[in-house]
Amino acid sequence: MDCLDEIEDPRAASNGTLYDFREMLVIAICASLCDMDTCEDFAVWAQAREPWLRKFLTLKNGTPSSATFYRLFRTLDPKQFETFFRRWVGQIIPAAAAPGQMAIDGKTIRGSADGTRRPAHIVSAFSTDLGIVFGQERVEEKSNEITAIPELLEALYVKGFLVSIDAMGCQKDIARKIIDKGGDYLLMVKGNQPGLLQQVSDAFVEEQRAQMSCFEHLDDRHGRLVSQITWTAPAQQAAIDTQDWPNCRTLAMVASLRQVGGRCSELEQRYYLSSREMTPEEMAKTIRAHWAVENKLHWMLDVNFGEDACTVKKDNAPEILSLIRRVVINLLSLDTTQPSFTKKKLSKRQKRKFANWDENLMRNILGLQPL
Repeated sequence: MDCLDEIEDPRAASNGTLYDFREMLVIAICASLCDMDTCEDFAVWAQAREPWLRKFLTLKNGTPSSATFYRLFRTLDPKQFETFFRRWVGQIIPAAAAPGQMAIDGKTIRGSADGTRRPAHIVSAFSTDLGIVFGQERVEEKSNEITAIPELLEALYVKGFLVSIDAMGCQKDIARKIIDKGGDYLLMVKGNQPGLLQQVSDAFVEEQRAQMSCFEHLDDRHGRLVSQITWTAPAQQAAIDTQDWPNCRTLAMVASLRQVGGRCSELEQRYYLSSREMTPEEMAKTIRAHWAVENKLHWMLDVNFGEDACTVKKDNAPEILSLIRRVVINLLSLDTTQPSFTKKKLSKRQKRKFANWDENLMRNILGLQPL
């Protein structure tokens, strides 16, 4: 609630503001934690749990309707809400947590397209070590991730982190921004930087790879066999211009094959550059860790929170709802509550369901204290 004080109430007092907007946001976060995904869900859940909510909130005029939630989300300033989010994240990160890897990637909320307006596209910064979201930035209507990523980096604490970004973020200005803020970068190199791609790939021709150390990783989970071999080389080997790519120290090539049943994919080769010195094994682990942003965040949002199926379209509502979902994901990732009825560690999906069934579990995850 202290962090929410930074957000201004967007509603005019003359419109009859029956409900405290901060209490409405707390209700939305609680409801989302309890497996509720829409404004209609939030309103019905609040009605059902009003006696419990009154232990923590005033609720002077009862609980809001779904239309009231929607109107608030449409008009809330997303920049202010993002500021609240980052401040709150800074308070909940364990004090002993060392800087690790920060994966930056974008996701489109497909159901948010509105006529000629394209669906909202959100770029998130995700801690692969803690499993939490540090912040997000919406890509503007006539822009792309290249402009959104520097804005997100500017707002975040990057010092000591290894920031990994896919090929869209392989830009000189982005690499410079990360170095200037005290971080290191790991960038995928693809056809959007043809000259750089040629330089890096030339450092890993077959004759030279034969003289390099490498690391091989086999993954036979999920009904498929994936084989990856990673090579690294010093940046000097490709004469990388350190004016364009500051502090560049390591180049990498990853060759991978995927076999599903009796069918084998074509050989895939990917290239990277980084400002941090890494062995082939360290590079392989870091590259695999980057995809946690897909597996632990984007997949979770789609499958367990129904984000792509959400048809909220108007104004700021898609972005506000996306931030509420990320608040809940962070709560679930950092929660260490172990229900007494089982010794098995609960998944995030199970925690959402059990939180709805067990008010004590919900209170523990939220860290709420009765009034």
